[in-house]
Amino acid sequence: MSDDPQTPQPTWQESLPGIRKLTPYWHPYITMAKERWLGREILEVVSTEFRDRSMEYYRYALDSGVTSINGKPAKPDTIIKNGDRIENVVHRHEPPITSTPVKIIVHNKERGFLVINKPGSIPVHATGRYYHHSLVQILHKDFGFDKVYTINRLDRLTSGLMIVPLNADLARSLSAEFVNGSVHKEYIARCKGEFPVDEVVCEEPLLTVDRQMGLNIVHPEGKPAKTAFNRIRYDSNTNTSVVRCRPFTGRSHQIRVHLQYLGHPIANDPVYSEERIWGPNLGKGGVDIAPSGERAAPTPPPHLRNECNPELLRTGADDGGPSNHERRLLPRETGHDIGMGSPVPLSSEAVQIITRLRNMKGSGIPSDFDEDEDWGRWRDVVFRAKGALTPKTFHIPPLPPQNRRKRGGAAEDTTSGVDGEGEVATQLSLDEALARLPTMEATEPAVDPDTGTLYCPECYLPLHPDPKPEKLYIFLHAFKYTTSLGSFETEVPEWALEGWERTR
Repeated sequence: MSDDPQTPQPTWQESLPGIRKLTPYWHPYITMAKERWLGREILEVVSTEFRDRSMEYYRYALDSGVTSINGKPAKPDTIIKNGDRIENVVHRHEPPITSTPVKIIVHNKERGFLVINKPGSIPVHATGRYYHHSLVQILHKDFGFDKVYTINRLDRLTSGLMIVPLNADLARSLSAEFVNGSVHKEYIARCKGEFPVDEVVCEEPLLTVDRQMGLNIVHPEGKPAKTAFNRIRYDSNTNTSVVRCRPFTGRSHQIRVHLQYLGHPIANDPVYSEERIWGPNLGKGGVDIAPSGERAAPTPPPHLRNECNPELLRTGADDGGPSNHERRLLPRETGHDIGMGSPVPLSSEAVQIITRLRNMKGSGIPSDFDEDEDWGRWRDVVFRAKGALTPKTFHIPPLPPQNRRKRGGAAEDTTSGVDGEGEVATQLSLDEALARLPTMEATEPAVDPDTGTLYCPECYLPLHPDPKPEKLYIFLHAFKYTTSLGSFETEVPEWALEGWERTR
């Protein structure tokens, strides 16, 4: 859902060296109904749009009244209609990011632009569970830039150079340069295996097949893409190669997917270089594209199975409702939510890849997979909660009159999300923010007596250990851009230097 962040000012938590953490806070999302949601039950929409909690949790949250439509509490079976304004209050746990600071390389006040070096782990825009931990907010809070135009975006896990205009005119002209391909871009990557000595050019088209996971594959129905690769060196001690990458187009995950297709995925890529997702071949040469209607209901991984499946809504004698054999199962319960947002029918192999990726992304920290990653869905402790899920320090403001409602929020800040759907946002006034500070102390985690799992006592989110700093980024770095403004480059990242060895 879109972001209308009346968010409190951030307070920082003690954390491991090398990472930066925020105290969780209650936060309202406000959005207008999107076309793909119309005529569907809100539980179906929420459970397919968001995946970090279980089906039972989303039903529980809706029954608790934290979601309203046009100012009235919504229930799980409420049907979304055209023109509906949806407001949802969540207890936001922003994922930790690296403590490596954003570095300003150039600040040209006369022409109005910045050149920055963005660390990996930081998303450019507020998206999902990230708000204060986004580049736009860091530039605002830490550096005092109230308005920035992020025309070239790097993936959250990618580090490196960004050119950031500070006025709309320069943003338009520079954006046109990126669109027409006149910007010369150079990246550095460390990939698996011994990359060929001679230049390799990959021109395979790319297609996004799962919007929630942001998964891209080589597919003939995809958008044209072209990347040239040149080996810088091969390190036999790590069996990895440092490669210069020159993308001539700007598709999502272009370098990552092209390297995977060539059989040399980025060495620490948690998505495109993960055998548990792609199998031993790691997606080399692409995946099967023959359409298949095969789907399977989600099941917990073997080490987390027990007598109840929180991804299957439990109904029947215990609540007087229809049994699971009598009611219509929602797409996420049957596995048919996979492919709902794909522009092409998916193959059986693609469905299996997406299923495995979704299972491993259950924690919301996709850069740190391990055997217990799927806590967010399979270890939900919400069923043992005593009472409704209710914000303890936040009150939902009343709905404005019909003729004064604004789509997605007020228009003071027009920073949009990654999907570019035009969400807008406002901040609390200084007096409002100061008034809330006393209520923002971090609450101590609670312990589920049945499993020993630590969880948040306000929203019952299972809590995970802090990730290691080296798990927060991938070996892909935007090294040099040449534009009409000039040629700019960063330092070579440490992991690309000769003799480097990865710490375990």
